[in-house]
Amino acid sequence: MTMFVSVINRRVLMLNQNYEPLTVCSARRAVVLMFQGKAEMIESADGLRIRTVSTSYSVPSVVRLWRYRKVPYKRIVLTRKNVLIRDGYQCQYCSTRRGPMTVDHIVPKMMGGEERWHNLVCACSRCNNRKGDRTPDMAGMKLIKRPRRPSHIMFIQREGGISKLWHPYLFMDSKWNGAEYFTLVD
Repeated sequence: MTMFVSVINRRVLMLNQNYEPLTVCSARRAVVLMFQGKAEMIESADGLRIRTVSTSYSVPSVVRLWRYRKVPYKRIVLTRKNVLIRDGYQCQYCSTRRGPMTVDHIVPKMMGGEERWHNLVCACSRCNNRKGDRTPDMAGMKLIKRPRRPSHIMFIQREGGISKLWHPYLFMDSKWNGAEYFTLVD
Protein backbone atom coordinates (compact mmCIF):
# COMPACT_ATOMS: atom_id res chain seq x y z
CA MET A 1 0.00 0.00 0.00
CA THR A 2 2.84 2.40 0.79
CA MET A 3 4.39 1.96 -2.67
CA PHE A 4 1.01 2.74 -4.28
CA VAL A 5 0.61 5.94 -2.27
CA SER A 6 4.09 7.20 -3.19
CA VAL A 7 3.67 6.32 -6.89
CA ILE A 8 0.24 7.90 -7.19
CA ASN A 9 1.50 11.10 -5.52
CA ARG A 10 4.50 11.33 -7.85
CA ARG A 11 4.86 14.71 -9.61
CA VAL A 12 3.89 14.96 -13.28
CA LEU A 13 4.56 17.84 -15.66
CA MET A 14 1.35 18.98 -17.37
CA LEU A 15 1.64 20.58 -20.81
CA ASN A 16 -0.95 22.53 -22.76
CA GLN A 17 -2.00 21.25 -26.20
CA ASN A 18 0.80 23.31 -27.77
CA TYR A 19 3.40 21.69 -25.42
CA GLU A 20 3.67 24.83 -23.29
CA PRO A 21 4.37 23.90 -19.62
CA LEU A 22 1.32 24.66 -17.50
CA THR A 23 1.92 23.22 -14.06
CA VAL A 24 3.01 20.25 -12.00
CA CYS A 25 0.29 17.90 -10.77
CA SER A 26 0.13 14.51 -9.05
CA ALA A 27 0.21 11.24 -10.97
CA ARG A 28 -3.30 10.61 -9.62
CA ARG A 29 -4.59 13.79 -11.32
CA ALA A 30 -2.75 12.96 -14.54
CA VAL A 31 -4.18 9.42 -14.67
CA VAL A 32 -7.71 10.74 -14.06
CA LEU A 33 -7.28 13.25 -16.93
CA MET A 34 -6.07 10.45 -19.20
CA PHE A 35 -9.02 8.18 -18.34
CA GLN A 36 -11.43 11.07 -18.95
CA GLY A 37 -9.91 11.51 -22.41
CA LYS A 38 -8.66 15.00 -21.58
CA ALA A 39 -4.92 14.25 -21.69
CA GLU A 40 -2.39 11.92 -23.26
CA MET A 41 0.81 10.52 -21.83
CA ILE A 42 3.89 11.98 -23.52
CA GLU A 43 6.56 10.43 -21.25
CA SER A 44 6.16 7.60 -18.76
CA ALA A 45 7.99 7.35 -15.44
CA ASP A 46 10.93 4.97 -15.55
CA GLY A 47 9.24 1.56 -15.43
CA LEU A 48 6.75 2.51 -12.72
CA ARG A 49 3.29 1.02 -13.05
CA ILE A 50 -0.08 1.34 -11.36
CA ARG A 51 -1.67 -2.08 -11.00
CA THR A 52 -5.37 -2.88 -10.79
CA VAL A 53 -7.02 -6.28 -10.36
CA SER A 54 -7.06 -7.00 -14.07
CA THR A 55 -4.35 -4.84 -15.65
CA SER A 56 -1.51 -2.38 -15.06
CA TYR A 57 -0.79 1.08 -16.45
CA SER A 58 2.40 3.06 -16.88
CA VAL A 59 2.79 5.98 -14.50
CA PRO A 60 3.04 9.23 -16.46
CA SER A 61 5.91 11.66 -16.06
CA VAL A 62 4.69 14.19 -18.69
CA VAL A 63 1.12 14.56 -19.94
CA ARG A 64 -0.34 16.86 -22.59
CA LEU A 65 -3.89 18.18 -22.64
CA TRP A 66 -5.88 17.32 -25.76
CA ARG A 67 -7.56 20.74 -25.90
CA TYR A 68 -5.83 24.07 -25.61
CA ARG A 69 -6.56 25.74 -22.28
CA LYS A 70 -6.35 29.50 -22.22
CA VAL A 71 -4.61 30.22 -18.98
CA PRO A 72 -4.28 33.72 -17.57
CA TYR A 73 -0.74 35.03 -17.32
CA LYS A 74 0.82 33.50 -14.22
CA ARG A 75 2.27 36.40 -12.37
CA ILE A 76 4.98 35.48 -9.85
CA VAL A 77 4.45 37.35 -6.58
CA LEU A 78 7.33 39.61 -5.57
CA THR A 79 8.56 38.26 -2.24
CA ARG A 80 11.95 37.97 -0.59
CA LYS A 81 11.87 34.19 -1.04
CA ASN A 82 11.04 34.47 -4.75
CA VAL A 83 13.90 36.93 -5.34
CA LEU A 84 16.30 34.47 -3.68
CA ILE A 85 14.90 31.57 -5.74
CA ARG A 86 15.13 33.59 -8.97
CA ASP A 87 18.80 34.30 -8.30
CA GLY A 88 19.52 30.73 -7.21
CA TYR A 89 20.61 31.82 -3.70
CA GLN A 90 23.73 33.30 -5.32
CA CYS A 91 25.08 36.75 -4.51
CA GLN A 92 24.65 38.87 -7.62
CA TYR A 93 27.79 40.88 -6.81
CA CYS A 94 30.44 38.27 -5.86
CA SER A 95 28.66 35.04 -6.97
CA THR A 96 29.10 33.28 -3.62
CA ARG A 97 26.46 30.88 -2.33
CA ARG A 98 27.90 30.80 1.19
CA GLY A 99 26.53 32.47 4.26
CA PRO A 100 23.22 34.15 4.86
CA MET A 101 21.68 35.84 1.83
CA THR A 102 19.74 39.08 1.87
CA VAL A 103 17.75 41.00 -0.70
CA ASP A 104 19.43 44.21 -1.85
CA HIS A 105 17.88 47.22 -3.55
CA ILE A 106 20.11 48.10 -6.53
CA VAL A 107 18.93 51.70 -6.33
CA PRO A 108 18.41 52.24 -2.58
CA LYS A 109 14.99 53.26 -1.31
CA MET A 110 16.38 56.55 -0.02
CA MET A 111 17.36 57.39 -3.65
CA GLY A 112 13.91 56.52 -4.99
CA GLY A 113 14.50 52.81 -5.61
CA GLU A 114 11.31 50.82 -5.96
CA GLU A 115 10.21 47.39 -4.72
CA ARG A 116 10.25 45.84 -8.21
CA TRP A 117 11.82 42.78 -9.78
CA HIS A 118 14.33 44.85 -11.74
CA ASN A 119 15.56 46.64 -8.61
CA LEU A 120 15.99 43.69 -6.22
CA VAL A 121 18.79 41.10 -6.18
CA CYS A 122 20.13 38.41 -3.90
CA ALA A 123 23.26 39.57 -2.05
CA CYS A 124 25.48 38.07 0.62
CA SER A 125 25.67 40.02 3.86
CA ARG A 126 29.26 41.09 3.13
CA CYS A 127 28.43 42.62 -0.28
CA ASN A 128 25.20 44.18 1.00
CA ASN A 129 27.09 45.90 3.83
CA ARG A 130 29.89 46.97 1.46
CA LYS A 131 27.40 48.52 -0.97
CA GLY A 132 25.42 50.21 1.80
CA ASP A 133 23.01 52.94 0.72
CA ARG A 134 24.72 53.50 -2.62
CA THR A 135 24.19 52.28 -6.16
CA PRO A 136 26.56 49.56 -7.42
CA ASP A 137 28.38 52.15 -9.57
CA MET A 138 28.91 54.43 -6.57
CA ALA A 139 30.23 51.46 -4.53
CA GLY A 140 32.50 50.26 -7.36
CA MET A 141 30.57 46.99 -7.68
CA LYS A 142 29.16 45.25 -10.72
CA LEU A 143 26.10 43.02 -11.05
CA ILE A 144 26.64 39.51 -12.47
CA LYS A 145 23.40 39.74 -14.48
CA ARG A 146 20.58 42.16 -14.95
CA PRO A 147 17.58 41.20 -12.79
CA ARG A 148 14.26 40.52 -14.53
CA ARG A 149 10.78 39.36 -13.69
CA PRO A 150 10.84 35.54 -13.68
CA SER A 151 8.35 33.37 -15.54
CA HIS A 152 6.40 30.48 -14.00
CA ILE A 153 8.50 28.14 -16.16
CA MET A 154 11.63 29.25 -14.34
CA PHE A 155 10.03 28.36 -11.02
CA ILE A 156 9.17 24.86 -12.30
CA GLN A 157 12.79 24.54 -13.47
CA ARG A 158 14.10 25.55 -10.06
CA GLU A 159 12.02 22.92 -8.22
CA GLY A 160 14.21 20.29 -6.67
CA GLY A 161 14.31 16.78 -8.06
CA ILE A 162 12.69 17.33 -11.44
CA SER A 163 12.87 14.42 -13.85
CA LYS A 164 15.35 14.50 -16.75
CA LEU A 165 12.35 13.61 -18.93
CA TRP A 166 10.99 17.11 -18.26
CA HIS A 167 14.09 18.96 -19.52
CA PRO A 168 13.11 19.24 -23.22
CA TYR A 169 9.69 20.65 -22.25
CA LEU A 170 11.18 23.17 -19.81
CA PHE A 171 13.86 24.47 -22.21
CA MET A 172 16.59 22.76 -20.18
CA ASP A 173 18.38 20.74 -22.87
CA SER A 174 22.18 20.71 -23.00
CA LYS A 175 22.36 23.30 -25.79
CA TRP A 176 20.52 25.99 -23.89
CA ASN A 177 20.51 26.58 -20.15
CA GLY A 178 16.88 26.88 -19.05
CA ALA A 179 17.87 28.79 -15.91
CA GLU A 180 18.28 31.82 -18.16
CA TYR A 181 14.64 31.71 -19.36
CA PHE A 182 12.97 34.91 -18.17
CA THR A 183 10.20 37.10 -19.44
CA LEU A 184 11.41 40.53 -20.43
CA VAL A 185 8.36 42.36 -19.09
CA ASP A 186 8.83 44.28 -15.83
